[in-house]
Amino acid sequence: MMLIRYLSQIGRYFIMLKEVFSKPTKWSMMKQLILKEIDDLIIDSLGIVSFISFFVGGVVAIQTALNLTNPLIPKYLIGFATRQSVVLEFAPTFISIIMAGKMGSFITSSIGTMRVTEQIDALEVMGVNAVNYLVFPKIIALLLYPFVISLSMFLGILGGWIAAVYGGFASSPEFITGLQEDFIPFHIAYAFIKTISFAMILATIPSFHGFYMKGGALEVGKASTVSFVWTSVVIILVNYILTQLLLS
Repeated sequence: MMLIRYLSQIGRYFIMLKEVFSKPTKWSMMKQLILKEIDDLIIDSLGIVSFISFFVGGVVAIQTALNLTNPLIPKYLIGFATRQSVVLEFAPTFISIIMAGKMGSFITSSIGTMRVTEQIDALEVMGVNAVNYLVFPKIIALLLYPFVISLSMFLGILGGWIAAVYGGFASSPEFITGLQEDFIPFHIAYAFIKTISFAMILATIPSFHGFYMKGGALEVGKASTVSFVWTSVVIILVNYILTQLLLS
């Protein structure tokens, strides 16, 4: 029974994706919706992303430094480890999981509230493609998500540099040598391929849970929780699959 329920949910999710791109809303209206979503989803997330990235970058640098107890191990490895951790895993994946909580619950609760207050029914009565009207602007807004992740990478490495240099763990030239050591440009491409995949997940899975929820105000809260769990699970699975395909 459980398996059938999950399969029907997955099928419904892909049907929703098809509907998102059919029968588009008028551009004059869509433009306003997209600008509002950019403000709500991207600009409102910059503060928390900046704060977390800066301090986690610092923590990665300090922990690496504290583990390099052997005097034969060069100090530049602190910069190297900070760069690898932040660029490959922390910025794209962990920030996306944090965003599944922040953006995801916001999307689910806003669409779920529209479902509960029958605003979605009103849109459908007026002949508007409600899925396109509600979900498409979120997908377009989240095309800017790689900029959020770029900021996260920059601030993570900056935080690591400040922690290493001002904590007395490494000199600035040593840290910068580590940042440049064995640099593989494809790692940046890999991080952004993951980021774009996660952006699509962040826009659509919370929207799906909000759009198809049933019940009243209490169920909006439950739907937000379920959407956060599933968004995180899918992000981690996609992360594993992409890492296996692109890096191994």
